[in-house]
Amino acid sequence: MTETAVHQSQQKLVSSRKAAARTKRLSFLCAFERSVTEQSITACATMGVWNCVTVNPLNIVAGVWMVLTACVLFLCEVPFCCQFVEFANVIAARADRLKPWQKALFYCGMALFPIFLKFSLTTLFGNAIAFATGVLYGLASLGKKGDAVSYARLQHQKQGDEEKVAETTGGSVP
Repeated sequence: MTETAVHQSQQKLVSSRKAAARTKRLSFLCAFERSVTEQSITACATMGVWNCVTVNPLNIVAGVWMVLTACVLFLCEVPFCCQFVEFANVIAARADRLKPWQKALFYCGMALFPIFLKFSLTTLFGNAIAFATGVLYGLASLGKKGDAVSYARLQHQKQGDEEKVAETTGGSVP
């Protein structure tokens, strides 16, 4: 085997290991998001029902909204529990096609509405985890962190551009 063939096989091995590590990180993030979503469904539904046990109409509306938020989260994120309900598969498929930033905006908006409607501890605690689910999807939409090699290459290119500007201006940088 030639030296270049050995080098290419080593690069393929390294890139496959990096891809496996990246997939492992993404699967961990997905599992963490699903776990937080399941907790938010439970908290939102429980606090929503608790919020409905009152005479204040705004509390009742906020509680109903919280229960609806829990149902929507349940349909979008845990569709295997509703596999025999016909419309659940359609909703889950549509939710899977959404980009992470769209899910983040949707989940955070649904979580903030009852808090603005009637601010109380039950609406705050019930929607805090649902809001955290939206925040996690927002962080997922930012993408992966850049590697050190590309950052160093970018810094080197930036430094070279600054040197060119300094040469063309005669050494005086404005």
